[in-house]
Amino acid sequence: MAEPAEADVGSHPEADPDIAHDLVGEPQDGAGAQAAPVFDAPSPTAPVKVELLAGPSAGPRPQGLELDFPLAPPRPDGTVVEAAEGLLWARMPMPMGLDHINVYLIRDGAGWLAVDTGLALPHTRELWEHLVSTALGGAPLTGLLCTHFHYDHAGLAAWMQERFDIPLWMTLGEFHTLRTLWAPSPAQIPAHQARYYHRAGLPAERAQALFDTLRQDRFVSTAPATFRRVRQGDVMTIDGRPWQVLVGEGHSPEHACLFDAERRLLVAGDQLLPRISSNLMVSSTEPEADPLQRWFLSLDRLDTLPEDTLVLPSHDEVFRGVHRRTRMLRWHHQRTLDRLGERLIQGRAEGGCTATQAMSALYPRLRGPMDEILALGETLAHLNWFLAQGRIARTLDDQGIHRYA
Repeated sequence: MAEPAEADVGSHPEADPDIAHDLVGEPQDGAGAQAAPVFDAPSPTAPVKVELLAGPSAGPRPQGLELDFPLAPPRPDGTVVEAAEGLLWARMPMPMGLDHINVYLIRDGAGWLAVDTGLALPHTRELWEHLVSTALGGAPLTGLLCTHFHYDHAGLAAWMQERFDIPLWMTLGEFHTLRTLWAPSPAQIPAHQARYYHRAGLPAERAQALFDTLRQDRFVSTAPATFRRVRQGDVMTIDGRPWQVLVGEGHSPEHACLFDAERRLLVAGDQLLPRISSNLMVSSTEPEADPLQRWFLSLDRLDTLPEDTLVLPSHDEVFRGVHRRTRMLRWHHQRTLDRLGERLIQGRAEGGCTATQAMSALYPRLRGPMDEILALGETLAHLNWFLAQGRIARTLDDQGIHRYA
């Protein structure tokens, strides 16, 4: 989970950027917000009349959505598993709760195209050297595609470009986000980031502590200077086979997936994970963003793929069951919206609920400051979705803090 000249947890894999519901305790199934009557939301100016949270609830947890896992994963030691003809699956270890990232190699003529890199750590570099010399039999890498800008996916991009003399493929949004967010952080919290925390109701000392923690980022590496652009709908011909570029949003600006329609293979990155939900985060650089709606639209696009597509995700195991997984992800976020709605209803007596108060209700068992940043960003993503749908109102109180009702 850094912005121009600042640190931002949205790009920090040590904070487990792909985990959303790892941050929250499981509520009882069936808990959901009920439609509430019109009421007055206190404001420093005129009261605002709102009908709170009209709309469907998640309902009970869906049943019968188990996924199929046809392959045992490789060890994170430079060994590979053949996921399909001409497609190898390897793992790079990560020193954190989310302890690995999957990387893939697609045969490309006499060499191999790599997808994603792992973290910028000496051991990861050693594993790439070992993998190329052993599993690939000395065959060269022909290129690198990074699905998105997060450090676990692109941390070694510049090193791999130089070491193996290969081009880097990324979407424009991901490349320039990477270039911007990997800039050095200032000593003091920037004004716009301080405003972001303050309006969320986070005390100044906590905001500063979080910023100080984020500045101590040991995974920052040299940003790549050049790239080759891929766009939604592009077709990359790899070893004579057409791979379509599918761009997803919500977790990152323009996340690239690769789809082989003939063989029904999807290199999915973080856009479709089998057991965890990718973090959807509102950050201080785009505080009015609606990443949850972009995520829902991306799930709709994934639903156009065949159900029996073999999905090759960036974390956990290769699986089949595209539609089953997208349905569960929708339910997960609708359930979060239901629980958030319950907290907003409770906040009516307080003149509205702050984002920090809502975060504490949604994510009661945070493991540290990185989790707190992720949880706040995810809470704001769901609040902003409610705002964009016209289901809640937001006012600015006399302390300059946003209150939601």
